[in-house]
Amino acid sequence: MGQSEPSNNKMIIAEITANPAPLGLLGFGMTTVLLNLHNAGFFTLGSMILAMGIAYGGAAQVIAGIMEWKKNNTFGATAFTSYGLFWISLVLILILPKMGLADGTGGNTAMASYLAMWGLFTAFMFVGTLRANRALQFIFGSLAILFFLLALGDITGIEAITRIAGYEGIICGFSAVYTALAQVINEVHERTILPIWPV
Repeated sequence: MGQSEPSNNKMIIAEITANPAPLGLLGFGMTTVLLNLHNAGFFTLGSMILAMGIAYGGAAQVIAGIMEWKKNNTFGATAFTSYGLFWISLVLILILPKMGLADGTGGNTAMASYLAMWGLFTAFMFVGTLRANRALQFIFGSLAILFFLLALGDITGIEAITRIAGYEGIICGFSAVYTALAQVINEVHERTILPIWPV
């Protein structure tokens, strides 16, 4: 019997899963708006923000990040998973001391360091958006500014800086909400109704 020729045929599996980016952007954007309404002084930090931080800002973004990983999108997987875990970690920072499970941050320096690290991460992620659309560039650029402003407000103790950061964060959050809804509406209508300004 002769030997069979090795086959060079490859099975190609079509990607038919939905775009997870709107879920991640909405989880990030809506939670960011609500937290920064607090930072801007409109209401106190309560269970509503903490619940949004765990559920929509946290879990929904982690789910979106895992879905982006399945779509072979390293940037989306890294961004959504990281920011989802940011929200969960922020809630834990706030509630663990109240539950008696950990000491508090022990002053403004620790929180400023935490926020500055996230600002540094976001600044590098912003570089990754330079080949994406203008809407994503605005989201990541304004988010980096937000983290640095919040860190500056904490380290200096100047409440006005935190208030300014709050208003800037509201703009950042709504830009993510807009980008998410634009993707959903444009996909449903199969044409550009809400622009996201490609590069």
